[in-house]
Amino acid sequence: MALSRQEDEPSPRLLFRRMLTMISPAVFVRKMKGADGEALLRGLMPLLVALPLVLFVLYPMVHILGRSFQTPEGAGFGNYISVMGTSRFLGLVYNSFAVTLMTTGITLILAYVYAYAIQRTRIPFKNAFRLFALIPVFAPSLVQAQGLVLLLGRNGLINRTFGTDFSIYGYWGIVIASVLYVFPYAFLIFSASLAMADNRLYESSRILGAGSVRTFLKVTLPSTRFAVMASGFVVFTLVMTDFGNPMVIGGDYSVLATEVYNQVIGQANFEMGAVIGMVLLLPVALAVALEKWLTGGRNMEISDRAQPLRIQPHLPRDLAFGSLVLPMASVIIAVVGVVIFASFTHLWPYRMEFSLRHYNFDVQNGIAPLWNSIYIGLMAAGIGVIAAGLGAWVTERCRTFMDGPLYFLCIAPAAIPGMVLGLGYVLAFNHPSSPLAMLYGSLLLLAVCNVYHYHAQGFLIASTSMKQIAGTYDEASAALGGSFIRTLRKITLPLMWPTLVGVAVFFFMRSMVTLSAVIFLITPSTQVAAVSVLMLEDRGAVNQAAAFSVCIMAVVVGVLLVARLLLNAFGYRHISLIR
Repeated sequence: MALSRQEDEPSPRLLFRRMLTMISPAVFVRKMKGADGEALLRGLMPLLVALPLVLFVLYPMVHILGRSFQTPEGAGFGNYISVMGTSRFLGLVYNSFAVTLMTTGITLILAYVYAYAIQRTRIPFKNAFRLFALIPVFAPSLVQAQGLVLLLGRNGLINRTFGTDFSIYGYWGIVIASVLYVFPYAFLIFSASLAMADNRLYESSRILGAGSVRTFLKVTLPSTRFAVMASGFVVFTLVMTDFGNPMVIGGDYSVLATEVYNQVIGQANFEMGAVIGMVLLLPVALAVALEKWLTGGRNMEISDRAQPLRIQPHLPRDLAFGSLVLPMASVIIAVVGVVIFASFTHLWPYRMEFSLRHYNFDVQNGIAPLWNSIYIGLMAAGIGVIAAGLGAWVTERCRTFMDGPLYFLCIAPAAIPGMVLGLGYVLAFNHPSSPLAMLYGSLLLLAVCNVYHYHAQGFLIASTSMKQIAGTYDEASAALGGSFIRTLRKITLPLMWPTLVGVAVFFFMRSMVTLSAVIFLITPSTQVAAVSVLMLEDRGAVNQAAAFSVCIMAVVVGVLLVARLLLNAFGYRHISLIR
């Protein structure tokens, strides 16, 4: 009997084989397909989204915060005291707010008028005017400053043609360049808001005897108040954190963003750069928080009984708005057009004959920076779609106790200036003890930095689309026995893919034209095209800088056209690719 029991007991070798079988990938997958495994996997998804955000957003910010308190005597407020107690710092703060507030006010007025003309009048060539307004989106932020210098600089086209001595450098140069830079973003927000209207409200206003001005003040303006607030905060944030335009056209007029660059690149003073970076972070974070608090994520909703607004012909109105829109579009075309023109001249502004020699890129690194930008853009598009799409899916479909903190973490990058995030990457990853030190100096890290710099925008685009997919699809799939992974693969992704194409294009475009987020991370082998434009402009090689800018714009427009043709071929003409 004892012998029989011993024969029935499994041998150690058999036990070992059974253990291996239990932990094999195939068995693990089968178990995860069960109810308990699916619940576990669903519970792990928020962690999968949160971990990269902690690693690539919070971790660098902790490093930059710690570095700002690092002094020769140890941790303390010495750096803040030495910076904030100087008249130069107060001057930088004043300059930054003076430029930002003036730019915000001018941009809101101009963009609202332009969007109103497109959406609420019957001016001719609306599609052309809409395209003209979006031209700056296709170019690096400093292209506006480039164009203004070529037109109105000391050796600009206007001064040399008319013998004047006009100088665009300084405060007003930064303001005008910044207005041109942020104009498309405000226009897009206003255009979307003004496109939605209930004709019944306007008919009621007309019947009650209200004139055009009173109707605008009582009906139109209140219905777009959230768009006004959103545009204001977007413009404020972009201008406050931009340093490309001030670097090119600012002259001796310095702002906080250029001071961060000068401290880190010019003086290798990372502590002071970190201090000013944290100061720059404060107004941006407050602006984002204030916008969320005031709007509460709300928009003016149109009821299901609303009637589309019918724009009636009105010649005086259309002539008036046409006379306003035409010069605005002309300025945008002239500023960008002169950059394109300069790239084809032999030597601006002395030999203006046609030449292609600047497209030989006989400069340091040649055309490699442009290819680096394309590679980074493609990587950012792929990573960004996964990061933003997965984040939107988890926050909208995987309801857990982490929903609130995870949503906040997904939109937190919107409050972090690109220069501050880039400096945080230098401090966090350029150290042998860092777990991701092997990424430093690679194109992949530049792509990741771009993804998490613009993560909030990509996430909100994907999240908005996810909200439009009815939950009944998931319920029906679950009732038929489908797992949530199968539901994601068979239902959610097929419905979401046009939006995800738009998200991919968004990340690619931003990676091609961005400057602030990567300026501290580039090396001679990872130079990008937008930074090449800045460096060539800084040393006076305006023709080569213009050629690089034209190539960046050509690549962005080419990718947009390919994506547009792809979506149109599948019948998704309504998906917007410009955000």
